[in-house]
Amino acid sequence: MPKAIRIYEHGGPEVLKWEDVELLPPGLREVRVRHTAIGLNFADVYLRTGLYARPLPSGMGSEAAGVVEQVGRGVRGLKRGDRVTYYWGASPGAYATERVLPAEVLLKLPPGVSDEQAAAVLLKGLTTWYLLRETHRLRRGEVILVPAAAGGVGLVLCQWARHLGARVIGAVGDESKAALAKRHGCHEVLVGYRDMAARARALNRGKGVDVVYDGVGRDTFIASLDALRPRGLMVSFGNASGAVEPFTAADLQRRGSLFVTRPTAVDYLVGAARIRGARELFSLMKRRVIRLHIGQRHALADAAQAQRELAARRTIGSTVLVP
Repeated sequence: MPKAIRIYEHGGPEVLKWEDVELLPPGLREVRVRHTAIGLNFADVYLRTGLYARPLPSGMGSEAAGVVEQVGRGVRGLKRGDRVTYYWGASPGAYATERVLPAEVLLKLPPGVSDEQAAAVLLKGLTTWYLLRETHRLRRGEVILVPAAAGGVGLVLCQWARHLGARVIGAVGDESKAALAKRHGCHEVLVGYRDMAARARALNRGKGVDVVYDGVGRDTFIASLDALRPRGLMVSFGNASGAVEPFTAADLQRRGSLFVTRPTAVDYLVGAARIRGARELFSLMKRRVIRLHIGQRHALADAAQAQRELAARRTIGSTVLVP
C-alpha cells in the first residue's frame, strides 16, 4: 500500500506522521507517479511550523522525481514508464511513495539527468533561474554577495551567476563549507558572518556590491543591506534563520536609496515560465556548467531527522529523501 508523510498540527519534526494512504485511479488529465527520489527544502520546514499557512491536515513536500505508473483520460505526451519530475507548490504531498498529479505539472526528464539529481535540484534550480533571470536580470561584470553559498540554492546560484559573468562573493558558516563554495562558482568566500558587510565591501574596493541574494533571513538581513552600494538591490528569498524583523523605508534611504524585494516561486514559476526555466537548468546541468552536490540522503520514513538537520543548518548542498 502507498505510504506518505502527513501533518495534522503545526510544530516540531515530531508532528510528521508516516502512514498508509489510499490512492484513487488517475482521473481526467491526471497521472499516477511512483516516486524514486524526493527533494527537501526549507519551504517544507515553513509549512510544518505554520510560517507558510495551509489547511490541515496536509501532505508535505513540493518536488520529486519518479516513473509514470498509470495515465488518466485526456493525457497527451506521457505514457507508463516515462521518467518525470515536478515542482508543485500549490498542493504539498511529495513526501510519498506514490502520488496522483495533474499531468500539466510534470516535466519529462532528459537523458543525462538522474532521478536523484532532478529531485535535489528542480525547485532550487528554478528558484535560481527566476532570481537571476527574472527578479533581476544579472549582467556581466556585476558583483553579487551570496550568504549561505554552500547551501542547496547557494551552490546552484553561485555557479549559474558565474556562468553569466558576475563576480561572486560567497559567505559560509565555517571553513569546511568554504572549499565547497569555492569549487561551485565563488570567486571569493567569506568564512563566518561577523563583519560580513565590511569584508564584502573591502573585496570590491569599498564600494559595496550590486546585488545581495540572501536566503538566510533574520541573521544576515541588516548586514546584507550594509554590504550594498547606493541604489543596490537586496533580494531576500528565504528565512533559514527566521523571519526578517521589521524595518522602515528610512533604513533603505540612509544606506543609499536601496531596493528590496521578496520574491517567491508562486509569483514567478507560472505558466510557461516553469518550462523555460527547467529547460535552461537541465541544459546547464548536461553541459556540467552546474554541478550538483547531494550532501545528504535519508529514507523517506526518516524525513523528521532530515528536517531537523536542515533547520539546524547542519546540511551541505542538497538533501534527497529516498522512498
